[in-house]
Amino acid sequence: MHAAAPVPSFRDSAAEISLHRVAANGIDINVAIAGDGPAVLLLHGFPHTWRLWTELIPGLALHHRVIAPDLRGFGASTRAADGYDAGTLATDAEEFLTALGEPSAAVVGIDAGTPPAFLFAMRRPDRVRRLVLMESLLGRLPGAEGFLADGPPWWFGFHSVPDLAETVLAGHEAEYIDWFLTAGTRGRGLVPEVRDAFVGAYTGRDALRCAFSYYRALPASARQIQDAVETGRLTVPTMAIGAHPVGRALERQLRPITDDLTGHLIDDCGHIIPLDRPDALLPLLTSFLAADRRA
Repeated sequence: MHAAAPVPSFRDSAAEISLHRVAANGIDINVAIAGDGPAVLLLHGFPHTWRLWTELIPGLALHHRVIAPDLRGFGASTRAADGYDAGTLATDAEEFLTALGEPSAAVVGIDAGTPPAFLFAMRRPDRVRRLVLMESLLGRLPGAEGFLADGPPWWFGFHSVPDLAETVLAGHEAEYIDWFLTAGTRGRGLVPEVRDAFVGAYTGRDALRCAFSYYRALPASARQIQDAVETGRLTVPTMAIGAHPVGRALERQLRPITDDLTGHLIDDCGHIIPLDRPDALLPLLTSFLAADRRA
């Protein structure tokens, strides 16, 4: 077991957030931690870092130990050469929970964080007490046909070609990331501090390579998801939350394979739910996780 090495903490609203580097699964993971109580693990997506959860951490930390890592290759975590498939990312999550002394956690995933959160729960239901999945698809599982009627989003193909996107975008990272941040909040944008942190995290050819490696691993991730549902069901209590553009597609994928599923659609909300509509998301999370505290 690896001990987390703390660095100086800082104040963020009512929550004291400490940053740590945790060795797990052959890499060093940068992780923000706040609060005490049952663990809640928050897995971000693209183009985010742990700061995606900035508006939610103070509220969640009132009753939970909130654990928000930079995923492999993102932010201040190791820019690994490989391991961007959902199965390896699920192992990352399991191993750094062990390193932090947490036998189990409620797990929340959005965008690229959703497939590893799902596989973690499928493979180790003894370690995932409750599961929240948002604004993503799970491989090629049925249920997303309507969302994919006109094909996948344009950037999936662009990001998937080795070396292409990072070559084209080098020197123009800010403009590119801003497009996703604007679209993901339906034009409302982010506070400058968080926007600048995201842009900085994705600036440079190697940072872009890591980000696009998630897309290049999508075929492997899809096979892992398919293998998991062919040999088992999702048994942990699960909540699917949609907004724009994914809507209820993820919920429809989960419905046939999940024993205990609750679905929600947040109106007037962009893809980046935790920063666009934290006012709507936090009550859903706290209510769902309250049952975990009573268990």
